[in-house]
Amino acid sequence: MAENSGTLFAQIKPQIPQLNLARPTVSRMWLVSLCSFLAIIQSSLEDNFSSLLIALCAAAAAVLTELLFLYPGGKVSGLKDGSALASALIFTLLLPNRIPLLYVVIGAVFAIAVVKHSFGGLGSNWLNPAAGGWLFIRMAWPDVFTRALEGSPLALLSESFVRGASNAQGSPLGILKIDYAAVFNRTGRLQESMRSFFNSTIFSLTGAELPGGYLDLFVSETPGIIADRGILALLVGTVIILAFQVNRSWIPAAWLGVYGFMVYYTGALPFGGDFFGGDILFAFLSGGVLPAAFFLAADPATGAKSRTGILIACAAGGFLAWLFRYYGDDPYGAIFAVILVNALLPMVRAFETRSFYTKRGPP
Repeated sequence: MAENSGTLFAQIKPQIPQLNLARPTVSRMWLVSLCSFLAIIQSSLEDNFSSLLIALCAAAAAVLTELLFLYPGGKVSGLKDGSALASALIFTLLLPNRIPLLYVVIGAVFAIAVVKHSFGGLGSNWLNPAAGGWLFIRMAWPDVFTRALEGSPLALLSESFVRGASNAQGSPLGILKIDYAAVFNRTGRLQESMRSFFNSTIFSLTGAELPGGYLDLFVSETPGIIADRGILALLVGTVIILAFQVNRSWIPAAWLGVYGFMVYYTGALPFGGDFFGGDILFAFLSGGVLPAAFFLAADPATGAKSRTGILIACAAGGFLAWLFRYYGDDPYGAIFAVILVNALLPMVRAFETRSFYTKRGPP
């Protein structure tokens, strides 16, 4: 019996398809926190520091909840890994800048207590804690999000769908400019001055012209998702993430590649445009797409373990993000796409186990 067992185990050759990261967890968490905080600061400069207050409340709630779980076991030093703070700041990026603080605290506590620690702590959770906390309050109190996003470009865009507004150029920003020009009047003169400057200098050299409205994506004074309001700083953060190899850089590239292709191919159709006329710039810089790609989809703890599995997840995530945003008419379509792919990952991991983890020899 022992001899047969030894023969059986000898026929099973374990393989390790996992892709290792260049940096340890602690440094990755603190770098992600830094990049998230930069975007929060930019958003705060245009909303009387409401975004910063939201971040402070989320961070305090997350760190205190983490402490309650670590203290009984004498593992308080575990706070140094920065994972609770990183989760809180990513969670902040996904929130509207006008959401009441009570829901911020509830979401942060849920993210750490339920999503992270009920599954065994860091690395054992099936869903990114920030996404889990966001999903909880988003589904439990949808009216809170609706009210917090009133007057934002994404909410106004949804209204234009309902009213059947369209623009022959197939541009979401074109619809906003035509149907809701009053919303941009507060920054209209500044934006037009900047647009005229860029068109008469940089863009004149190439014969191109910067359309009206695109500068609103980079410097926003309207209500909206904090990640979108701090997009300029968030772009700097993504460069830092790539430079320091915080995650596998090809994961957000693959995710955004699929999403961008689908947007370019059919993204203009809902706005009265043609095939291959989608507005990729608007698609990438609104709706929390960048944190979805760089922070949530690329999270190694909640992703597949092999290159094949990751590519499957990226393709599914990019496709679903396009589907939810452009045909589901949800401003948070990219976040929902990542969460749904996380829920489907057990099937991907079962495929990985059968195909990569073990290789059986001849009977």
